[in-house]
Amino acid sequence: MRLATWNINSVRLRIDLVTAFLKSADVDVLCLQETKTEDAHFPADALIEAGWAHHAIRGEKSYNGVAIIAREPLSDSGHMDWAGREDCRHISATTANGIKVHNFYVPAGGDVPDRDENPKFGHKLDFIAEMTAYFSQNKPQRSILVGDLNIAPLAEDVWSTKQLKNVVSHTDIERDGLLRLINDGGWSDVVRQHFGDDEVLYSWWSYRARDWAASNRGRRLDHIWTSRDLAAGVTDVTIHSDMRGAEKPSDHAPVVIDL
Repeated sequence: MRLATWNINSVRLRIDLVTAFLKSADVDVLCLQETKTEDAHFPADALIEAGWAHHAIRGEKSYNGVAIIAREPLSDSGHMDWAGREDCRHISATTANGIKVHNFYVPAGGDVPDRDENPKFGHKLDFIAEMTAYFSQNKPQRSILVGDLNIAPLAEDVWSTKQLKNVVSHTDIERDGLLRLINDGGWSDVVRQHFGDDEVLYSWWSYRARDWAASNRGRRLDHIWTSRDLAAGVTDVTIHSDMRGAEKPSDHAPVVIDL
């Protein structure tokens, strides 16, 4: 199975990019975040026509939204609400070969890394803590967790760990929280394991950069983890940074694993 995750930043705006990527990368299962559309307006017809006829979707107008798109039938689709909100940040489904997929869009957390001054940051920390508690009590088996988790946990996941130390997405409390979620939750960070500890990896580059490729000030915010029983089955990993340079791109690049 080839599985991908991608924060698409509006699936309706970029549906042609999605279908082109599905075909060129030969993906079996694609998990999208920030679909930014109500379910009634999800561009299902274009995906069916392209050959990916099976969808688990959960969206809302203009914000958030997650989807799982597959060539083969999906089953047991559902979602959970996290940190006391119903804001379309999680969906799950089981693939045709029996793998449970959790797709998350973790809150970005605002600009100020202080939960007292910035409730958005508190929401993010609570979200990660709740995920950790859930998976610690419900250890995953034959499962994959993907998504835009909005945290770059390691120094090798950012362009400058020193300059980003107090920047939301790379603060110590966020990094520690995400690493605790991996460890206590029973997950394996198979992307990092594939490339090794020293490889610098990015999946997101800001729209604010005049030339994103030249400045290359990226962060690895997009993750694919497997339950530990599946980790040894990952044979290849690709971060499709070329998609960041597409016409009218998302600011995120797709991350793909072969399992």
